[in-house]
Amino acid sequence: MITLLGLGPGDANLLTREAWEVLAASERAYVRTRHHPAVAGLPPQLALHDFDHLYEGAASFDDVYARIAEAVIEVARTSSAGVVYAVPGHPLVGEASVRLILGRARQLGIPTRIVAGLSFIEPVLERLAEAAPGTLDLPTADPLDGLQICDALEIAALHHPPLNPDKPALVAQVYSRAVASDLKLTLMNQYPPLHRVVVVRGGQDGRREAAVSSPSACRAVTLAELDHAELFDHLTSLYVPPLPRPGGFESLQETIAHLRAPEGCPWDREQTHESLRGTLLEEAYEVLTAIDAGDLDALKEELGDLLLNIVLQAQIATEAEEFRMSDVVAEVNAKLRRRHPHVFGDVVVNDASEVVANWHAIKRQEREVKGKETGSALDGIAPTLPALAQAQKIAHRAERAGFRWDSHADRLAKVREELQEAVNARDNAHRAEEIGDLLFTIANWADGYGIDVEAAVREANLKFSRRFRALERIIRDRGLDMSAMSQAELWAIWREIKAGE
Repeated sequence: MITLLGLGPGDANLLTREAWEVLAASERAYVRTRHHPAVAGLPPQLALHDFDHLYEGAASFDDVYARIAEAVIEVARTSSAGVVYAVPGHPLVGEASVRLILGRARQLGIPTRIVAGLSFIEPVLERLAEAAPGTLDLPTADPLDGLQICDALEIAALHHPPLNPDKPALVAQVYSRAVASDLKLTLMNQYPPLHRVVVVRGGQDGRREAAVSSPSACRAVTLAELDHAELFDHLTSLYVPPLPRPGGFESLQETIAHLRAPEGCPWDREQTHESLRGTLLEEAYEVLTAIDAGDLDALKEELGDLLLNIVLQAQIATEAEEFRMSDVVAEVNAKLRRRHPHVFGDVVVNDASEVVANWHAIKRQEREVKGKETGSALDGIAPTLPALAQAQKIAHRAERAGFRWDSHADRLAKVREELQEAVNARDNAHRAEEIGDLLFTIANWADGYGIDVEAAVREANLKFSRRFRALERIIRDRGLDMSAMSQAELWAIWREIKAGE
């Protein structure tokens, strides 16, 4: 028998009656750590064994928890009296070693018993609600209203926190400044640096009034300042309030689902996958426009409009029972991990070129599995790409397969050849064909230098538009009429504009 017992969030006064009776009837107990206020007040006859020494030499906390679980299981297998394993708080709240023990015990057929303890959650919420007047300016957090409970060590090991920023979060075990520093970096991938959070120190110590009114019990800081002071001990938690305005992905999904609902918007309800094709393409190009202009405010807005189209497409699919947004996210997440075996697997690469080679090999395997691989190097090129971008991708794929040019000079010679053929065309139909060949060859020429021809043309369009608007402005300011001006006069002003740039 393995008894998994909760020591509560503070001193022994907060032990449950059941926990006290179990400990009082036991000769020995194993505690995950002695760094807990309740340990000093446990029944005097108890022989205590702790696992604090494991924390010093282990490579990771996962390793510590695994070794603790292994040790507890071994004692349970060899002792006829069973084993009592005591942990801070409640055994099922934030205790990785308990989860491991339960799983292994089920496999081995070892019976287990849970002896509840008051978790860290209730006292922390109490401190937040009853902080000294003026200390905090926060709405009361309700565990039944989306409060997220998580472990600081698990979040600190990630690059993005698994939190909905529109709901409050309670982060346990922020036990050191080093943990706070790593935790801060991960949280700032979701929350801005000036977002105010609250450090809640220590567990209840039996002196309720003193603990609640202590100015150091709760301290509000900006996220950027979280690790700037020594505010942490083994019972420290972090409260992260929601963002001031909805910014979570779930909030956007709710808004769009509402728009598509019977009481929603008639226009949104009429949309289909097909009707949104033009809008989706338009929003994608507006994102490109913002990038080309270097306008970050516009980029933020246009990315939002593009995301709106994506979520709306997913909502339409959800209603038709075709797929859900979670399927979209799961598929692209799995694809990214599958195509980065050098990051998420054991593949070793020496440089970016090997990454690209692996990427294309994995894509080819994926197409084979889906039955979309015909054996051509041109498989998988989207037929709806803009013509110039598609031309460059075709040329690039052909060259990668071995249909290559020996030098930039050979590419340029081909451009000149195609230009001459366009000049010598017999009629407009022939001329259109030769100009198409010329543009394809130019795309190939650009690819040889690693130039994105589509981006280059967009830049040229922007440059011409800027200069033409300047031309219009100068002509207007000088009281001239463009339609009445000669080519020489127009080009003189054009050269003037170029010189000014």
